[in-house]
Amino acid sequence: MSESQRQFWRWDSDTTQERAAGDVAGCAQASGLRTRRSLVGVVDRRALGSWLQGPRAAAQASGVDLGYPGERLGLPEHGPRSVARFGPRLGAFALDALMCNLVALGLAQVGGWDAERGTVVFWVFAVEVLVLSALGGASAGQRLVGMQIVRLDGRAVGLGTALVRTVLLLLLVPALIWDRDQRGLHDKAARTVLIRTR
Repeated sequence: MSESQRQFWRWDSDTTQERAAGDVAGCAQASGLRTRRSLVGVVDRRALGSWLQGPRAAAQASGVDLGYPGERLGLPEHGPRSVARFGPRLGAFALDALMCNLVALGLAQVGGWDAERGTVVFWVFAVEVLVLSALGGASAGQRLVGMQIVRLDGRAVGLGTALVRTVLLLLLVPALIWDRDQRGLHDKAARTVLIRTR
């Protein structure tokens, strides 16, 4: 691309952004909102990050240092007692799902249940996560992958904490919304964090 073409594209991009900013300001004024033109503008896509990279990458690209996951909690960056990352969490969930499917299949055959298999798997998963989290601080899959649930105050997880965490985990959405320490809403509500044991 020649220098004149580069300048044209730069100019065209700038005027498009100015037009968009003017359109936004015009709409705001037409609707009776008071705005300052200096505050209205088009946000650069690089500042927002991409949907694949997430907000952490966007913040780091803008020069904001968020630290590593678990730093605010006093946990190490790597190794034992560091925050469990997404890959091992997904692996633990897959192991739990597989084991719960096998248990549900066995229960349905032995008990002669006519219930829908998905419902049986759901309740087996709920009981497995609740009981094993309350008694041992980890589900079977988490234990196999090398993870453990710990409370932020250092006490044992216990039944109450495990119940709050499990109920929210079963809703699925809280488990998919994380903070910068990679704690889902279910962990935040239960005041827990999932850490590596090895």
